[in-house]
Amino acid sequence: MLISGESGTGKELVARALHFRGTMASRPFVAVDCGSLVPTLIESELFGYEKGAFTGALRSKQGLLQSADTGTIFLDEVGELPLEMQAKLLRFLQEKEVRPVGSNQKVKVDVRIMAATNRDLDTEYQKGTFRKDLYFRLNVVTISLPPLRERRSDIPILAAWFLDRLAPGREVQVSGNAMKAMLAYDWPGNVRELENCLERAVALGDQRIIEVNDLPPSIARAELQAETLDAQEFSGTDLEDIERATIERVFSQVKGDKARAGKMLGISRATLYRKLKRYNIGAREEPPQSTTLQ
Repeated sequence: MLISGESGTGKELVARALHFRGTMASRPFVAVDCGSLVPTLIESELFGYEKGAFTGALRSKQGLLQSADTGTIFLDEVGELPLEMQAKLLRFLQEKEVRPVGSNQKVKVDVRIMAATNRDLDTEYQKGTFRKDLYFRLNVVTISLPPLRERRSDIPILAAWFLDRLAPGREVQVSGNAMKAMLAYDWPGNVRELENCLERAVALGDQRIIEVNDLPPSIARAELQAETLDAQEFSGTDLEDIERATIERVFSQVKGDKARAGKMLGISRATLYRKLKRYNIGAREEPPQSTTLQ
């Protein structure tokens, strides 16, 4: 399985969800950041080594592939592996055996491989920087994660989830202006940047409502920039489409609970009713008794 997407889109979260919500949930899940492995030690990390195999090998050590036996190994940024290591990984996929460094014995390993990359491996193998045979071996099932800027309607839902985790039991909300800025921002760091932004806001804010000035300056400026952008670049229609999709997504997520939807969107219940009516979202109901704006 190959999970592709920009850095910070949540590729490891997807891999963990697939593992822990499937039939292998009780079995090992081992995550490996291929980009952080020292090139000269990649083989010994993945396949293990015997005592005395190299200087400093004072005892035998089981490799990460063997540690994940009967479970899942997640190879993050698999495109960072050198070609020599790609060949050895391909051999493992074909034979389901590992041979620790310094050993003549092979050990059978039954493991599911999930790989992730922020590179275009289709282009990489055509350039010769990634093995074509390994690419097709990994690319049996592909999950492509779009960047956060292409799924802005996820932002309120993700924000609510992160805030519940960052400030459990405090019911921290996002103000309407702050949510507007977050929806207008392009999030080059994707979901990871959103989480870091909210962690900062919770730490610096009043623990009740996140305002625009609690956000990093680059995100706080996004609201003003959205209002002054050229019409061809970010038109009123674009904003309406984003707003409609966002409200629909949140409204569906909370199963029609208008109070919760309003909190997640950072708007009053009366404002939410007006927008539901405007976009013809949800069942038609009588408006709330109080129409006082918050």
